[in-house]
Amino acid sequence: MELLAVIVALESLTKKEIPVTVYTDSKYIVDSVEKKWLNNWIKTDFKGGKKNKDLWSRYYTLSKNFKIRFTWVKGHADNALNNRCDELATAAADGKNLLIDEWYEHEVKGN
Repeated sequence: MELLAVIVALESLTKKEIPVTVYTDSKYIVDSVEKKWLNNWIKTDFKGGKKNKDLWSRYYTLSKNFKIRFTWVKGHADNALNNRCDELATAAADGKNLLIDEWYEHEVKGN
């Protein structure tokens, strides 16, 4: 879900080629981009069963439109905004009557 959040945020930006800073508690996302793991996955077409090829490919395409920098923040710590995001994500995961992910239903499931 963290990667999808980054994607949706980038898709919502109407001005391209601007500097963007993404704050996330996902070390995996930060390292995947900053340590160039994603570039290697793209080159090898995600060989080895790397998960979320669809999301990483979507992010990679979007990332070409911006100057993106990732900043890692410690999760479940003293960052009020990160803690609020965690509360909202937990409530959504536990909730009912959630919206349907139209993109996923169409692109991945073919509905």
